[in-house]
Amino acid sequence: MRTGTYILKNIDWWLVLLYIMLVLTGWVNIYAAVYDESHKSIVDLSQNYGKQMLWIVTSVVLALIILITDAKFFSNFSFVIYLLMIGALIGVLIFGKEIAGSRSWFQIGSFSLQPAEFAKFATNLAMAKYLSGLNINLQKFKSVLKALTILAIPAGLIFLQNDTGSALVYSAFIFVLYREGLPGGILILGVSVIVLFVLTLLFNKLIIIGVLVLSAIFLIYLIRRTIGNILVIIIFFFMASGFVFSVDYAFENILEHHHRTRINVLLGLETDLHGAGYNVHQSLIAIGSGGITGKGFLKGTQTKYNFVPEQSTDFIFCTIGEEWGFAGGTFVILLFIALLVRIIITAERQRSKFSRIYGYGLASILLFHFTVNIAMTLGLFPVIGIPLPFISYGGSSLWAFTILLFIYIKLDSNRMNVL
Repeated sequence: MRTGTYILKNIDWWLVLLYIMLVLTGWVNIYAAVYDESHKSIVDLSQNYGKQMLWIVTSVVLALIILITDAKFFSNFSFVIYLLMIGALIGVLIFGKEIAGSRSWFQIGSFSLQPAEFAKFATNLAMAKYLSGLNINLQKFKSVLKALTILAIPAGLIFLQNDTGSALVYSAFIFVLYREGLPGGILILGVSVIVLFVLTLLFNKLIIIGVLVLSAIFLIYLIRRTIGNILVIIIFFFMASGFVFSVDYAFENILEHHHRTRINVLLGLETDLHGAGYNVHQSLIAIGSGGITGKGFLKGTQTKYNFVPEQSTDFIFCTIGEEWGFAGGTFVILLFIALLVRIIITAERQRSKFSRIYGYGLASILLFHFTVNIAMTLGLFPVIGIPLPFISYGGSSLWAFTILLFIYIKLDSNRMNVL
């Protein structure tokens, strides 16, 4: 039987250390973001920073439970965990409480739980289990379709909760699929669709069609001019043209009004400093005013006077930028980069395909959250309301990211037992 000492010996302590540093950084900045002079103690349970301390303590307990659990449990019961989370996502649509326009929360007394956060690690487990199975080939349409179905079910249910940001997180799994053999052309196609969507919003459609015509002619000139190749280019041209003319309909009829406004503000098509653009405008003022070294701990005026809404959650990076400056913001970014690099390095050393895929799924989810959250606060991406992992205030978020990371730490610690 394995001893506790043996289990701890095989843990990747770099991952644990980076986790601790990020969590403590978050706690200190939550304290600064909602600081109340009449409640100065950082462990005051009547304040968000005191509550966050409880979330941190319980997260440590969750991490320890995961570390003493047999690593095979996560592989053997991955689909069971996934189905339970799907059930929770359906349940919250029926019995959940609506907060800030999203029906995403189970309310139990004063305690709130958001199933969408936990669905991420459950989906990662299910994806790792499926892709690590025998005869799975992502060069085949059937395998790709099944993988996309695993992602589409939770993403669709979360989208129905009116939580678009959390639903979009599942697009990050494209990197996992690419690592496991998805043709690179599909990845390029996905990026091209996004670029074409943005360009269509910015420029006249006839200009876009003209560029597509010139691109098609140029490709026909470059490639071997067989009937098959020319036919493929012509088909793609008509598909792209049809997409261009469908963008307006999708933009006006599928996206919510506030999503359209935020995208228009981001692209410079609208100016709304008192409405949809208010958060980002105040965020940029806060971060810019921090300068190189910041105004100092608890000395941020934008932070102290609550100019930025949701500053302890989605816009926590504003507090870091204002009080700790460019140096502090860079430090946090480097912590995240170090965590992501370490996850990828350890994922590549796994003997188990399940563990490797789970590791890449973990890195993809964290990368999406980290990149989009900071891009939101800098006005480089529409505000879609997703937390900064381990740093933003919130029990569901911290618990879910802790579980997501420590399952991988456990799988990694078991790598030498996999033949």
